[in-house]
Amino acid sequence: MQTRRTEPMTVIGAGSWGTALAILLAREGHPTQLWGRDSAQLDAMRQSRRNMRYLPEAAFPEELQIAADLPMALKVSRDALIAVPSHAFRATLEGVRPHLARHTRIAWATKGFELATGLLPHQVVREVLGDTPGAVLSGPTFAREVGAGLPTAMTVASADERFAKELAMILSGPSFRAYTQTDIMGVEVGGAVKNVIAIGSGIADGMGFGANTRVALITRGLAEMMRLGVKLGALRETFMGLAGLGDLVLTCTDDQSRNRRFGMALGRGESPTSAQSAIHQVVEGVPAARAVYDVAQRLQVDMPICREIFGIMYENKPVRSAVQALMGRDVRSEAE
Repeated sequence: MQTRRTEPMTVIGAGSWGTALAILLAREGHPTQLWGRDSAQLDAMRQSRRNMRYLPEAAFPEELQIAADLPMALKVSRDALIAVPSHAFRATLEGVRPHLARHTRIAWATKGFELATGLLPHQVVREVLGDTPGAVLSGPTFAREVGAGLPTAMTVASADERFAKELAMILSGPSFRAYTQTDIMGVEVGGAVKNVIAIGSGIADGMGFGANTRVALITRGLAEMMRLGVKLGALRETFMGLAGLGDLVLTCTDDQSRNRRFGMALGRGESPTSAQSAIHQVVEGVPAARAVYDVAQRLQVDMPICREIFGIMYENKPVRSAVQALMGRDVRSEAE
């Protein structure tokens, strides 16, 4: 039997996913501190012992505390886990860099290409922190279900196999199972592209199309994800795992997905601005649509679904015109 140790952890990012991960770690007996930028929100969580803004149904375990001082929280923690949107990732790394202890390892649950540079999170980490040991958490997970303790599985990917295994053991418990990977590129490409495809799946359902359409979008979306990933050096088989196909199916088919709900609103005729404002949280697929399009163009990778979602989002292309463009493409081999 594998031996599990309780390790002090700090989670940076007090949104729904950061809160859920902090609850998971504390539930497994790890002394965990949760920190976010909004001091008023932190005070409210400290008082109510739950995140009333993003995850109100999940009470905090005894081992979870709200950090009053981030530098001190980092100093006493073995590992730091960052769970912020992709647009805030670099700034968060730069903010924590002066306070990292020599022994601190960094993990992140951030998905998506950086819009300004086209870099994936592990590449941003390398630019900001150098050779600090790093790992990404990714896979088919909704924060509400993790917070509720429902059975969940995900992937921990790192070039440092020992770190990946140790972090997977820290996370794993009766209701959570973590698998390890070394293909960090493939895992992060999967996390970046799936939100764009989920918008397309939502659009199709919002327009009243059926299950045939949804499954076709998921399957061909997976092909686009693989095409881009392999071009970037990822392993093809990674995309058949939790961080590829698993995350894609989850995000495209369940209404807990903000990207899917956003797409459904577009399919019903709402504007992108109206659709996004109604969700009240970051819709990662919106900046991802531009970032994925830019990277695909630069690398000359054919990604027709992602290209049409970009057109809807940023070129005012009518959704029906996008559908017609996809259905009117030349017949080709499924392997292409």
